[in-house]
Amino acid sequence: MILITGANGVVGRRTIDLLLREGAAVTAATRGGTPLPDGVTAATGDLFEPRWIEAALKGARALQISPRATGPGLGDLLEIAAGQGVRRVVLLSATTVAHPAGEARFADGFRRAEELVTASGLDWTVLRLADFAANSLAWAPQLKAGDIVRGAYGEAATSPLHETDIAEVAAAALQGRLASGAVHTLTGPVSLDQHEKVRLLGDALGRRLSFQELPPEQVRQGMLAQGLPEEVPARLLGSLADYARDPGPTTDTVARLLGRPALTFAAWARDNAVAFAP
Repeated sequence: MILITGANGVVGRRTIDLLLREGAAVTAATRGGTPLPDGVTAATGDLFEPRWIEAALKGARALQISPRATGPGLGDLLEIAAGQGVRRVVLLSATTVAHPAGEARFADGFRRAEELVTASGLDWTVLRLADFAANSLAWAPQLKAGDIVRGAYGEAATSPLHETDIAEVAAAALQGRLASGAVHTLTGPVSLDQHEKVRLLGDALGRRLSFQELPPEQVRQGMLAQGLPEEVPARLLGSLADYARDPGPTTDTVARLLGRPALTFAAWARDNAVAFAP
């Protein structure tokens, strides 16, 4: 059995789908409230205080960690997992550990998670992930209402990563098809700024879309007015400010690990076009 934390996130859900397709038994650790695919066992609770999950880990051979799902409970979770005979752990980290961008406190959180995982005594794989292509879903409300995306730092450039690529690499590591004890930096194949991402979304939708630059503080206040916690604009705007000066990394790691080209943002836009349709 393989246990997935952050199971309701785009990466967790896609990893579950792939593992089920491979015939693996899967348990999803969630806070509840979202239906899971048929065949998945639910383990419901708060992983910030993970002692409750000990019973759910019986028989597990591998564990996928999303640090934002486990938070300060990660050390305890790893200890419990080792005690229950789990052999392998895959950590979803971030490229900012080695390529700083945004506020240091966020990269420091991923760095601490890496330190705990690599010292856990389990066979480990660390996946340092670039900007998710799925982060563009934040633009859906604007594009449902019109043809302009309004935001800050239009020149900010990253190599957006398709969640399918993340999940395929993670599934390979969880199933033991990748050598353990490795850190892999995963990115999409092409660096794109926000103007280019919006244009590619327009191509997928058959519409002429544009990106309109707004002052960062205006964007911050707008997000807070929507009820988002302070952490959300802090993460977004800090990273975008740095990527506008120095683009995020681009690697060929996905292609090397999977034996096929990494999926493009254009492919992601076509796969998710319905989310932006009026």
